[in-house]
Amino acid sequence: MTDSIDHLTKLEEKLFKAAELFKKNQAERRALQQEIDKLHAEYKERGKRADTLEREVQGLRREREEVRARIEKLLDQINALTKGETAG
Repeated sequence: MTDSIDHLTKLEEKLFKAAELFKKNQAERRALQQEIDKLHAEYKERGKRADTLEREVQGLRREREEVRARIEKLLDQINALTKGETAG
């Protein structure tokens, strides 16, 4: 009888440990899933930010080219005026 009680007690301890381990694993899984969800949201946000920054860079490049063209045009006009003064 004592052997079967000891055996039952050991089985009960193993089941208790297994249940505790299961609970711990479930909690860890939930925490990891939350971390995955958080990282996924951050990834999406960074992707949106990268797209916005890319559009801004493209706009600034276009603007730079427009400014460059206007400056070159002004320099050409200045050169034309200064050539006219030296010839006269």
